[in-house]
Amino acid sequence: MSGEIILVVEDETKIADLIRRGLIYEGYQAQVANDGPGALTMARDTPPELVILDVMLPGLDGLEVCRRLRAGSDVPILMLTARDAVRDRVAGLDAGADDYLVKPFDFDELLARVRALLRRRGARVEGGATEVLRFGDLSLNSATRQATRNGRLLDLTAKEYDLLELFMRHPRQVLTRDVIYDQLWGYDFGGESNIIEVYVRYLRSKLEANGEPRLIQTIRGVGYALREE
Repeated sequence: MSGEIILVVEDETKIADLIRRGLIYEGYQAQVANDGPGALTMARDTPPELVILDVMLPGLDGLEVCRRLRAGSDVPILMLTARDAVRDRVAGLDAGADDYLVKPFDFDELLARVRALLRRRGARVEGGATEVLRFGDLSLNSATRQATRNGRLLDLTAKEYDLLELFMRHPRQVLTRDVIYDQLWGYDFGGESNIIEVYVRYLRSKLEANGEPRLIQTIRGVGYALREE
C-alpha cells in the first residue's frame, strides 16, 4: 500500500466514483472535488501527491485550475479530456499539465500513468544532494529545480524541467523517442503521439527567447540531441 494522496477533480459523479474506488483499491488515498474552486481549496488544505483533473468543470475550468495549481506547486497533474484534438491536448500541456488522458479511458491505463508520474516525483524527492548541471551557457540546479540560460531564469513546467534534465544528463548524445518516452513517462504512448514534439517545442521557445542559438537539435528519423549547431 502506497498511501499517496491523489486529488480527483471530476464533476461527473459516476466517473469520479469509479476513479476514487479504483484508486482506494490500489492503496491510494483518494479525495474528490466536483468543481474548480473546490479543487483549489482541497489542494491548499491537504496538498496531494498527484492531481487527476478534468478539463470541463463548473465554477472554474480545468485549464485555469491547472494554471493556478502550477503557479505554486510542482505537483504532477494528469488531465482528463473528452476531446482528442491536438489543440486541446496542447492547451492542457501549455497550462502546466504533465500528462493527459482522453475519455473514455481504460482504468489500467490511468493507473499506469499515475504510477509513472508518482515514480518520477518520488525520484526527485529522494534525489539527495544538490547537483548543478552545465552545458555551455545553460545551467540546471537539481535542488531548486531551476534552470538558467546566460543568467536568465527559465520558467519551466515540471515536465519541461524533466525533459531538459534528461538532455543535460546526456549531452551530445542522441536520445531516441523510445528512450525519452521510457524515461519521462514510463510507458508506451503509441506511435501516433506527438507529446515529445510538443515539449521540445516548448523548451526551445524558452531556451531561445532572447535569440540564443538552438541547443536541442532534431535528429531526423531518430530523436533529439543537446548539442551546439
